[in-house]
Amino acid sequence: MTMHAHTGPASIFAAYAMSQALADHWWIVLLRGLAAIAFAVAAFAWPGLTLLMFVLLWGAYAFVDGVLAIWAALAGKGASLSARWWLMAIGIAGVTAGVFAFGWPAIFAMALIYCVAAWAIFTGLMHIWGGFRMRKEIKGEWLLILVGVVLAAFGLFMIARPVVGGLTVIWTMGALELLAGLSLIALSLRLRKFKHTHA
Repeated sequence: MTMHAHTGPASIFAAYAMSQALADHWWIVLLRGLAAIAFAVAAFAWPGLTLLMFVLLWGAYAFVDGVLAIWAALAGKGASLSARWWLMAIGIAGVTAGVFAFGWPAIFAMALIYCVAAWAIFTGLMHIWGGFRMRKEIKGEWLLILVGVVLAAFGLFMIARPVVGGLTVIWTMGALELLAGLSLIALSLRLRKFKHTHA
């Protein structure tokens, strides 16, 4: 039996409206990319970065990224909030992780790998979902999917290899966030182009 639940006019309009809503605030996606790159640079360049300092650094990044994601979800006027639930979920996860990292840094440090892995897998899957939702309306949706794949793969790697050294975790996270940041910046430019094309 063939399913048509996601190919009807209503679904197509919802995907277009969601893309338009994100395009109207493309600069928020740009800020998310810049925040990821800032975290990556700090992870690589900060000499003598201790585990506790890294927890606070990552917590700050997760919180800022979460706030920006929530902002992007709420700011769009071209689609209902239900069409951007995945972006809201990313934001809530980031803010929650950031608050937990700052509120209980010692506990978070003890469970660092599993906490970060859970965040990476969840937000990764949400990015993939959002990318597939926009794939028929905007070129470059694969950049959002790429961000999701990178994050989810990193989370699975962390769970599969929980005994890797702290420095390896920091550098790996830095490299992946750098890639994610560049992808988000590229996506923001595609969204900006989409906005001007459909103005």
